[in-house]
Amino acid sequence: MARPAFISRIEDGAGPKSLVFREDDTYSEKLKKLEPKEADRRLQAKLAAAVTRFEISERLRVNTIHQLPRERPWTSVLDPARVATALESFLVEEVPANAPDYDLLAPLGADAIVEFVVQDYGMHSEKGRAGAYIKGYGRMFWLDGRNEVWRRPFDADQLQTDAEHLDPFKVGKNPELFQRAITSLVDAISAQFTKDLTPKDRRGGAPLPEAAEQSAPDSTHRTGRENQRPPAPPAPELAPGELPDPDP
Repeated sequence: MARPAFISRIEDGAGPKSLVFREDDTYSEKLKKLEPKEADRRLQAKLAAAVTRFEISERLRVNTIHQLPRERPWTSVLDPARVATALESFLVEEVPANAPDYDLLAPLGADAIVEFVVQDYGMHSEKGRAGAYIKGYGRMFWLDGRNEVWRRPFDADQLQTDAEHLDPFKVGKNPELFQRAITSLVDAISAQFTKDLTPKDRRGGAPLPEAAEQSAPDSTHRTGRENQRPPAPPAPELAPGELPDPDP
């Protein structure tokens, strides 16, 4: 391999998705009259505003390339601007959902493709604990013949780690919380890809950084002493497109 080209894309319908309220009835009392499906629709809109599909796919590609050792073939990676131009997928807000025509890269001298594909991402919840997740695969194959020489599926899920609960109501007020969560997962995937793509018989690069831990605020537990307080006033009507406020 002399001239690899890196491609990162997100499949059509991959996300962002919110499966929080439909899959976990823990939040039903908090939602009151708001239907779980509608609550998920509102949260999904917040997730989409927090981080774009392009930002996720580019972070996966750029972080992986940045961590590869400065030796061949990684010092001969095809210019990403030329790749984007050839595939007519310029560096804009969205990335193409369909698989590109890889043969368009042959005239540029590419002989191998390193491709990262996101198939599903968003937020979900289980037993009152919510978190970000992202699924997909990375692979490398020869342009001539399409023979794969490497493939790595990924399924990064905060519910499967000790990450802090990602309160969906807090995300509704501050979508940046989701942006931090999903990028921490992407960075961990990039580190794994870098490890896979670094030949064992060559000098390794600098130690890979550990994925940043999530730093969401702890949940606050209230001791039920309602009889010592006057009755709470009726909750105000939700503004269009909004979720209930998080607990104080």
